[in-house]
Amino acid sequence: MAEDRTAEIKTVGDIARVHARRQPEALALVFGERRTTWAELDRDTNRVASGLLALGLLPHSRIALIDKNTDDFHLAWIGAAKAGMALNAINWRLAAPEIAYILQDSEPEVLLIGAEFLPLLADLGHIMARIRLVLVLGDPAHPAAFRPWLASHPGHDPAIAVSATDMAILLYTSGTTGHPKGAQLSHGNIMARAAHIGGGGLGHWGSNEIYLQCLPHFHVGGAGTGISALHFGSTLVVLREFSPAAVLPVFGTWPITKAMFVPAMLLMLLDHADCAKTDFGCLDTIYYGAAPIPLELLKRSLATFGCDFIQLYGMTETTGTVLSLMAADHDPAGNPRMRSAGRPLPGIDLRIIDLAGRPAASGEIGEILLRGAAIMTGYWRNPAATAAAIVDGWLHTGDAGFVDADGYLYMHDRLKDMIISGGENVYPAEVENALFGHAAIADVAVIGVPDVTWGEAVKAVVVLKPGAVASAEDIIGHARASIAGYKCPKSVDFVTSLPRNASGKLLKRDLRQPYWAGQSRQVN
Repeated sequence: MAEDRTAEIKTVGDIARVHARRQPEALALVFGERRTTWAELDRDTNRVASGLLALGLLPHSRIALIDKNTDDFHLAWIGAAKAGMALNAINWRLAAPEIAYILQDSEPEVLLIGAEFLPLLADLGHIMARIRLVLVLGDPAHPAAFRPWLASHPGHDPAIAVSATDMAILLYTSGTTGHPKGAQLSHGNIMARAAHIGGGGLGHWGSNEIYLQCLPHFHVGGAGTGISALHFGSTLVVLREFSPAAVLPVFGTWPITKAMFVPAMLLMLLDHADCAKTDFGCLDTIYYGAAPIPLELLKRSLATFGCDFIQLYGMTETTGTVLSLMAADHDPAGNPRMRSAGRPLPGIDLRIIDLAGRPAASGEIGEILLRGAAIMTGYWRNPAATAAAIVDGWLHTGDAGFVDADGYLYMHDRLKDMIISGGENVYPAEVENALFGHAAIADVAVIGVPDVTWGEAVKAVVVLKPGAVASAEDIIGHARASIAGYKCPKSVDFVTSLPRNASGKLLKRDLRQPYWAGQSRQVN
């Protein structure tokens, strides 16, 4: 359970205000050699807010950020919140055209960008015209460096009124039709997420906890878990990005008590030569998500890390975690519940409906619906998509599954054909759109296939034009020019035709079937 110290926190900006009063000299953030106390975090986020307001920005303006993980992310987010503005955290792994689309859609007026991503600006063209200020992260000598800009503004609280319904962060999700959608997460959504974690039996959270943050900040799993840890007054140790060589030494420097990984990350850690020599004695909980943990991986993990394992289920539209599979359900001998995503956290309602929209019986497969205070307020400037996703307060997830008699949710399939590879969502339509421009391709379908390391891998099944010649490398390289590398096919199969019904609709289930033969379900 969480310490009962957070009742005063109503908005993201309050996180710094409240803990600066309660524990001013305690550490809030650790990033490399840089340490930030709660008093410093409160002061510096006031400076961010003051600097944004000095530009003449209006309430509800957007501040975009493109960078790998950094403590400056939290200064930017909490500072923007204090100014009544929202942070748009953009996936730095996206290709330039994808980033350009998001910036054009979200219309930020300030852009914070990591020094290593500055070459992107040349590809953004006219989109940069409406951005009033570009600030550079990670290079203090740059003329537009973020930290000197921050220091030039007053450190008093601007005391801007912020409502629970105001947008706190804008996170874009991959689009089923090729364009991503911006999920608007409000201050109330963020507070509800913290309440779910604090009251959901997900371990003790408080000022004595040290949380290792290595999931990307552009992801709800990274942004959400990080801000929740700060909400409870915990210390956040931020890593630039995940790699076993970066993660393992941290346990020798800091008494890390909690961390979150996807199963593929756990496998990489266990396979690293230094893992067996690392002392994990302070670690009490590992949270994981994106997929159930294979039994053999759990056995190895329990033997090595010696802590509780808790699975978290959620999505961007739910502000992250809404269901959990508790530590008690993780049996090294194996049990049926370990194939589940767990049960809803307090305050979350779960429903399964059949194709006719009727409540499904226990054990009957249908679409997964969720309801609660953490459900997004809607998609940015997309009322049609919002109305389709949220009906009478219920979020239609597009995932298929069933609930057993004890209330455990079991994922069965994805109604939207989404692929989850290494914890990243990949929509086949996006990849197919990128591939169709290849001069040799007559027809193409993209599916997810089982992968030992990543859970699922992206595969393209291609029909070439008569007389055309192309290699798998050619096709993958073509996709890489317009979409992020993790979305690109890892393999290409060439066929003479794709299975379609009489009306021409692609039968993806038939296409997937040979690759998933022998699997108990169509997700991995």
